[in-house]
Amino acid sequence: MKIPISKPNIDDEEKNAVQEVLNSGFLAQGKKVAKFEEEFGNYIGVSQAIATSNGTSALFIALKALGISPNDKVVTTPFTFVASASSIMQCGGIPIFCDIDSRTFNIDPNALENILKKEGHSIKAILIVHLYGLPCPIDEIMALANLYNIPIIEDCAQAHGAEYRGKKVGSFGKASAFSFYPTKNMTTGEGGMILTNDEEFAKKCRMLINHGSDKRYYHEFLGYNFRMTDIAAAIGSVQLKKLDNSNRKRRENANFYNRELSDVLEIETPLIPEYALPVYHQYTIKLKNHRGDLARFFDQKEIGYGIYYPVPLHQQKFIHQIIGDGHFPMAESCSREVFSIPVHPLLKKEELEYIVDLIRYFCQEGFN
Repeated sequence: MKIPISKPNIDDEEKNAVQEVLNSGFLAQGKKVAKFEEEFGNYIGVSQAIATSNGTSALFIALKALGISPNDKVVTTPFTFVASASSIMQCGGIPIFCDIDSRTFNIDPNALENILKKEGHSIKAILIVHLYGLPCPIDEIMALANLYNIPIIEDCAQAHGAEYRGKKVGSFGKASAFSFYPTKNMTTGEGGMILTNDEEFAKKCRMLINHGSDKRYYHEFLGYNFRMTDIAAAIGSVQLKKLDNSNRKRRENANFYNRELSDVLEIETPLIPEYALPVYHQYTIKLKNHRGDLARFFDQKEIGYGIYYPVPLHQQKFIHQIIGDGHFPMAESCSREVFSIPVHPLLKKEELEYIVDLIRYFCQEGFN
């Protein structure tokens, strides 16, 4: 039985939507993009949505619009995909890493408080990441940010539809950035989205992704070509209609794992705080030992898995060359222990049962 770690949920409705765009003869940014922007903004609960070419460009443009410039300091997590830090660096900024809570994998408010006590008045922004689809402890982080008057950017690349105390993530900060890569909870093939409730901020983002222009062939400042196409947007509109049901299925799959793996002492299943409605972009367990052996066992059985992320960002070569040594013990320990297993909504019951049986067998036999 071959089971992939992720699988985009694409059917005839997406194919027909793309064919409609192709038949129209208008393939670039147009009415379909505007429609998708409005739909996604309404879904998250914000007034302004700016579609982009990918999630990384969404993060970068949000930071540029915020005014992040050379040598500006931006706090973020060292335990995430590289784009969270590289987007800061592409603006000329310096990532200031904040260690994580090893149970939630998200920024630890206590660690953040320590950073802000030391250099809060020199911090230009805080970029939080709702990793694996689990919301950060937003109230605690917002309280600290407000104390020092620091804007928050939310990296929601893995958190489409996740909720913090009944409100969707992506609606709390100055701005948020989403990714629609094929492995995400919804996809446009490639694509991203910036969300904000600030009209002037949104206008600047729109100009930045369009060569610094809001009127064709008139350019007010240096910009970029980070527009989304109508082809991608057409897929996104269909995917958005499926999102709540897909997320519900992910939670059902995760709950099955939680029940069936709760008595396996060798692994630690995900913690879900009372404030969070997660969307399980990943279902990530932790193993103190033998992760490499489990990976090889899954390879033999043709079961997809992921290690997100094996090297924390402060240890990545190009980042280390710029910021020097750092020690973030929780991020470092998690990078040695995390192991993500399939949780996507297309999994069948027998596939979930097979994955559980393999893990239980490995933990009984592989540890002896």
